Amino acid sequence: MASELGIQEQVFGGEHHSGRVARPLWAAMKRGALGRCPHCGQGKLFAGFTKSVDKCSVCGEELYHHRADDLPAYLVIVIVGHIVLGAFMAVEATSTLSMWQHIAIWVPLTIALSVALLQPVKGAVIGLQWALYMHGFGGEKDATEPRPGT
Repeated sequence: MASELGIQEQVFGGEHHSGRVARPLWAAMKRGALGRCPHCGQGKLFAGFTKSVDKCSVCGEELYHHRADDLPAYLVIVIVGHIVLGAFMAVEATSTLSMWQHIAIWVPLTIALSVALLQPVKGAVIGLQWALYMHGFGGEKDATEPRPGT
């Protein structure tokens, strides 16, 4: 039906849209989450806690142009929120803790989980961008699209 109307199916990533070889998405995200280069899995991905290296020291893959921006922080908020809220509701339903006991449990847990998950989530986002040839990982310059109607 869609082909009869002249509508093309959109397929994102890999060889379908550009003739490029598909990169292993889950392997790249796993490598990034482990703090390794999404291309070779050997070189370090981070120079600091959340500062990525400009280039892999092993394979030479350029990583400076990734655009993780705020997505890792948003994902960490969603993940930690679900874990802490679910655990809080379970504890609240099965025990009678005071307000101070809840604060003593949930505030440190929330902070610890957020700090522990930020780097792995950012690495996975960088791996996702590399695997899908996003934001300069495909060799082209990442340009801003013009506004519609201009």
